[in-house]
Amino acid sequence: MVEQILQKIGLSDKEIKVYLASLKLGPSSVRRIAEAADINRGTTYDILRSLIDTGLASYYHKDKKQYFVAEDPEQLKETLNQKKQQLERMKAEVDSIIPQLRSMHDNAGLKPVVKFYDGYPGIKTILQDVIAACQRADKEYYVYSSSAIKSFLYNTYPEFSKDRISAGINVKVISFGPGGETRGLDERKWLTRKESSPTYTLIYGGKVAMISVDQNQKPIGVIIEDVNIYQTQKMLFEFVWNKL
Repeated sequence: MVEQILQKIGLSDKEIKVYLASLKLGPSSVRRIAEAADINRGTTYDILRSLIDTGLASYYHKDKKQYFVAEDPEQLKETLNQKKQQLERMKAEVDSIIPQLRSMHDNAGLKPVVKFYDGYPGIKTILQDVIAACQRADKEYYVYSSSAIKSFLYNTYPEFSKDRISAGINVKVISFGPGGETRGLDERKWLTRKESSPTYTLIYGGKVAMISVDQNQKPIGVIIEDVNIYQTQKMLFEFVWNKL
């Protein structure tokens, strides 16, 4: 229990061994602390110097010998305060470089990006991205939907339609195969009610996502982040939609 808490405040396993050995022994030489901690002398000396820097240990000389001693455990609170102050300084530094990093990110956004996803968790990530992207953009997206893949989608994220509707996002669906129902804020047309294959394509927020099923019946997906591809797919979808 003690070791676990000391780990949480940032001490390594060896630092913990040396610190606890120093607490138990009281003022001691490096050799004696090293033996008690079961760590070689050179490493123990380096760790003691590190503990001194963090305020958890100190040293003094007596009869030409150097002794190390652990500080009162109350000093751990001060160590936490120091780490808190460090984190606050780091946050301020990160805040200062975010505009520069955002500029780099936005410039990178001019280039197409392709992301691959495997399994149910990956497909859920795609569906969550659809909702997040549409909330930032037009609150509307377009889908080519196959009845053969619906079970995979519902197993992945059964609350998807509910969350979409709660977010006020509209969807137009061109369906392949039998079945299909409206759930709210959606429109649906059929390209065919007979033929179907396990695929699902989403056109949304400057992206195109495609979901399918591999030979092991595991869902797989890809997101293409490219405004030009998005615009082309959107125009094709609207052309087909208007013809149905």
